[in-house]
Amino acid sequence: MSASLRVQVGELARRSVLRTLRQPAQVVPALIFPLFLLAVNSGGLADATKIPGFPTDSYLNFLLAVPFMQGALFSLLNAGTDLARDVETGFLNRLALTPLRGAALLSGLLAGVGVLGVLQGLTYITVGLIAGAGVAAGVPGVLVILLFSILLTVGFGSIGLFAALRTGSGEAVQSLFPVFFVFLFISSMALPRNLIQTDWFREIATYNPVSYLIEAIRSLLITGWDGEALALGFAVAIAVGTIGMFAATTALHTRLVRT
Repeated sequence: MSASLRVQVGELARRSVLRTLRQPAQVVPALIFPLFLLAVNSGGLADATKIPGFPTDSYLNFLLAVPFMQGALFSLLNAGTDLARDVETGFLNRLALTPLRGAALLSGLLAGVGVLGVLQGLTYITVGLIAGAGVAAGVPGVLVILLFSILLTVGFGSIGLFAALRTGSGEAVQSLFPVFFVFLFISSMALPRNLIQTDWFREIATYNPVSYLIEAIRSLLITGWDGEALALGFAVAIAVGTIGMFAATTALHTRLVRT
C-alpha cells in the first residue's frame, strides 16, 4: 500500500470511527436489541432443550450465536445510512474533486462498522458468560468469535455501502433491514437443522447461508472445534464480504464522478 493510500484510508477510517461512536442511536440499538431478543427467546424456548438429540441443555448457549447475526444486520444499516447521508449532503461529490481513491473510500467507511463489530462481540460474549453461557472452545474460541464478528459486520456493512451508492437514499438502505431479517428467521436460528420436522422449512434452512454463519459461532460455544462448521461459516462470511465489496466498488464507479 502506497503512503498516499495509507493516509487516505487512515483519515477516512478516523472519520468513520468517530462518527459511529458519536451517534448513540447507532451503537446502542446494535448492542441492546439483540440482547433483548436473546433474553426473551432463551427464556420462552428453553423447553426445546428437552427434544431428544438437542446438542446442549442450555438454550441460552444455543441461542447466543444469533445476536452476532443481528448485530451484522445493524452494521448494514449503519454503514449504508452514513454513506447515503454523504451522498445526499453532497460530501461525496466534493470528494470526487480530490485525488481520493475508491479503495480508500470504501475501506475507510468500513472502519466504523469494524470497531462496532468488536464492541458487539465483546458485549454479547460478556453478557452471555455472565448469564451462564459457556464457550466450549475456551479463550482461543472467544478470539475466533471476535474475528468472525468483525468479518460479519464488515461483510454486511459492504452490502450497505452498495445499497447507499446504488440508490443514494438512506430510506432505501433502511428498507433492506426487514428483508435480511427474514433470512434470519428461516435459518437454523431456533433449532438445529437435523431436528426441524417440517420438510420445506428444513430445506430452506439448509440452503440459507445465514444458517452456516450461525452454526460456525454455535460450534465454538457448544462443540468446541468443529472444522466443517468453521470452514463453512468462514467461507460464507468471506463470500458475503467479497461480493459486497465488488458490488460497492462497481456502484462507486458510477457514483463517484470526477469533474
